[in-house]
Amino acid sequence: MRHLHRLRVYYEDTDFAGIVYYANYFKFIERARTEMLRAAGIDQIKLRSESGIVFAVRRVEADFLRLAKFDDLLGVLTTTTEISGARLVLRQTVQRGGEILFEATAVLVCVGKSGKPTRIPLAIRRAMVKNDPID
Repeated sequence: MRHLHRLRVYYEDTDFAGIVYYANYFKFIERARTEMLRAAGIDQIKLRSESGIVFAVRRVEADFLRLAKFDDLLGVLTTTTEISGARLVLRQTVQRGGEILFEATAVLVCVGKSGKPTRIPLAIRRAMVKNDPID
C-alpha cells in the first residue's frame, strides 16, 4: 500500500532560523502513518477497544537529507514494504516538489492487551498490502 499525506510547515514546526526542527519530522511521519491506516479503513480506536490491539513503533531509522522551511508544502509518502506475523515495515519520505528531504524506515509491531507482540489480523494485513492510487 502507498499513501500520500500532504502538510504545510507552520511557524510552530520551525526553530529560530525558520527551519523545521528535526524532531518534527517524526511527528510528520507519525501523522502520515495514522492517515494511511485511516485511508485503509482501519479504525485504531475501535481496534483497541474491541480487540486490545495497537501498533507500537519498535524502531525508526532516519536520514535528514535537505532542509524544510516555514510555509513549505510537503508530502509524506508512506509505502508498506513488509508485513510478517506481528511486524509491519514502512518506508516514509518527506518530499517538497519531488525532492526528498527526509527518509525513514519505521518498524511497527502489533501489540495485544498484555503488551506482548501479537499477530496482525488478516483483515488488516490485506488492507495494508492493497495498492491504491495516490491522488
